[in-house]
Amino acid sequence: MERLTDQQIAEQLTAAAGWVRTDEKWIEKKYRFKSFMDGIAFVNKVAELSEQHDHHPLIAIDYKLVTLRLSSWNAGGLTDLDLRMAVECNELYEQVR
Repeated sequence: MERLTDQQIAEQLTAAAGWVRTDEKWIEKKYRFKSFMDGIAFVNKVAELSEQHDHHPLIAIDYKLVTLRLSSWNAGGLTDLDLRMAVECNELYEQVR
């Protein structure tokens, strides 16, 4: 897996609404839910998606707020897979919110 350049990351982030680059290796997004159980339902969907891609985000659950952080450990930074996962997580959010 090849790391993306800064320009590639900036271009691809435009398709991943709400995701922000927190540093050179990570992108992050916070998702808000009506209830704790809605947040957990979303996290379960993200877990299924992650298993399909064999790519696992850092997940923090704070009552009705779920924070996802993505990076490709084996590439030492951001790859196409991170940005694809970001877009797919946004799609999952639209399904469960």
